[in-house]
Amino acid sequence: MFRRTLLASAAVALLLPFATACGGDAEAGSSSASDLSSVILAVGATGWKNEEAVLRFAHLDDTPYKVKWSLFQGGDQQLQAIRAGALDLASSSEIPPVFAAADGRPNFEVVAVQRGSTLNQEVVVPKGSKVTGIAGLKGKKVGYVKNTTAHYFLYELLKQAGLKWSDIDAKPLLPNDGLAALNGGGIDAFASYGTSIITAHQQGAVTVGSGKDILSGNFLWSARDSVLKSPAQRAAAADLIARITKGYAYIRDGRQHEFAEVVAKATHQPLAQAEKDFRDGQTQRPTEARAVGDDTIASQQKVADAFTELGVLKEKLDVRSFWSRKLDTELEKAL
Repeated sequence: MFRRTLLASAAVALLLPFATACGGDAEAGSSSASDLSSVILAVGATGWKNEEAVLRFAHLDDTPYKVKWSLFQGGDQQLQAIRAGALDLASSSEIPPVFAAADGRPNFEVVAVQRGSTLNQEVVVPKGSKVTGIAGLKGKKVGYVKNTTAHYFLYELLKQAGLKWSDIDAKPLLPNDGLAALNGGGIDAFASYGTSIITAHQQGAVTVGSGKDILSGNFLWSARDSVLKSPAQRAAAADLIARITKGYAYIRDGRQHEFAEVVAKATHQPLAQAEKDFRDGQTQRPTEARAVGDDTIASQQKVADAFTELGVLKEKLDVRSFWSRKLDTELEKAL
């Protein structure tokens, strides 16, 4: 199981250089933001292509530029793809950019924040488990998705329960591999997010801990340096991020049930559950973008400091070094 995870990661790394043709290097020399017809944006999505589905549902997908969506199991893989030159825009939690920038030579900058729900960010155990809370994980094999929200909220939940990271047998796993290990008895618990948690519950898993009140709800848009050097690509990136915000607002305006049908089909869950999850998430924190702020930078700094404390980062990282306000004007205008 763990060997397969390593092989999968290696395969992604091998494929990334070949995906660069999907990116926007050809447009990097463009000097005009008025003509976007030649712009191609390679954009990442996690779990399922929900942002693309939102745009299509809201009739906002007819962009004056071309978008090539790529699906990943986590924001960490999206940041790996940006580092490899295979993506122009990556969407992730606060955590993946921290690790992608940890070597001090990032080729990207965080340019916008998308506020979103922190539901379905959980530690789950299989049906019939005797573990009823985080304290019960001591000495247990616990899977988690490395360098993601799952890594962070699992660490914070352990601290709240009076446990150290070393008190568990932590196993880094991709979401799909973690589900298989949980169901196959390879691990005793799994910390994950999104569709993997939804699927886990469908298979009888029980929640023993949640990151709902630990996570900030800040989801970051990271842009490759070449995007920020091109007026046309900057304009396209700002327009796309703003369209996603407008798409969610369109759905919230009395169309939750209809969009839940799209979600249910994509995530293979009952329609009633898909609608409840969507409504609950939008009630907790409506999905909407905002420009960079000192508070959002400070929020990520808190996360980075936690990973330094854990020993995963070798030294303190100043996250401000890879944040940029270069998209603020275009984004605020587009919103």
